[in-house]
Amino acid sequence: MSTSSSQATFESIAARAAPAVFVVLWSTGFIGTKYVLAGAEPLTYLTVRMAIAAVLMGAIAAIWRAKWPDWTGVMHSAISGLLVHGFYLGGTSVAIYHSVPAGLSALMPGLQPILMSTLANRWLGERVTPLQWTGLLMGLAGTLTVLHGRNMSGDAGWGWLATCVALISITLGTLYQKRYCSQIDWRSGNCVQFFSAGLLFSVGAFLFETRVIVWNHEFVFGLIWLILVLSIGSIGLLYWLIRHSAATRVASFFYLVPGVTAVMAYLLFDERLDMLSIVGMVICAAAVLLVNKSTAPARS
Repeated sequence: MSTSSSQATFESIAARAAPAVFVVLWSTGFIGTKYVLAGAEPLTYLTVRMAIAAVLMGAIAAIWRAKWPDWTGVMHSAISGLLVHGFYLGGTSVAIYHSVPAGLSALMPGLQPILMSTLANRWLGERVTPLQWTGLLMGLAGTLTVLHGRNMSGDAGWGWLATCVALISITLGTLYQKRYCSQIDWRSGNCVQFFSAGLLFSVGAFLFETRVIVWNHEFVFGLIWLILVLSIGSIGLLYWLIRHSAATRVASFFYLVPGVTAVMAYLLFDERLDMLSIVGMVICAAAVLLVNKSTAPARS
């Protein structure tokens, strides 16, 4: 087998595996956040996370001599960073900090595909077929089934408000990334995104939090995991999927996140997981297959 043929085979396997790897890695973010919040308030922890991630990504961009965006690209990257990292991560972290269970904190962003497809149909000009709409509605039903009967109270209403903010911001951020940042090198672009989100978090932490950090083993391990696996690995994979797939198809993968998170939360935190929830996971998986089965061409 020639070198070019081997490379093509590897790239094909990697492309097929990318969605599954993304779902698993993305789901661990909710679990890792629950660990780090035992050592710091949400905006304080996110300030540290974004600062370290920006430095690491800047080093990666420098080592690989990535092309840096012009001022227009910097502005687009900053806006995308505020949406994808700033308000989304801020929303989910505040929700978990206010006692919303990790499984439930994944629910609202898990509803993203319906909102994403509606907006993509109008903003990006992507055609969402009837078959895909059927799959999206199936995924919505499956997501609600996965998390049925959970305690919805949380700590006051702030946690639930934060999950709504997370839903809207990750949806708008993904669409914005596809429309305005697809041609920007992901390494330099992400460095700008982390920096802009870090500024937002630092202002919020200064205004509303004590900024006390307990540097215990759980916090340090969780922070390292969230920086390397989520901020660099998972986000890089998400942007690769956005660049190479229609927004509706990428969004459909989020239907699998609540189920995977619920399993992890069950194993680690003894959160509820019953047979009806498992049925919901199967429905979500079938929905994702249905959405991605369509051969309608995407327009980027």
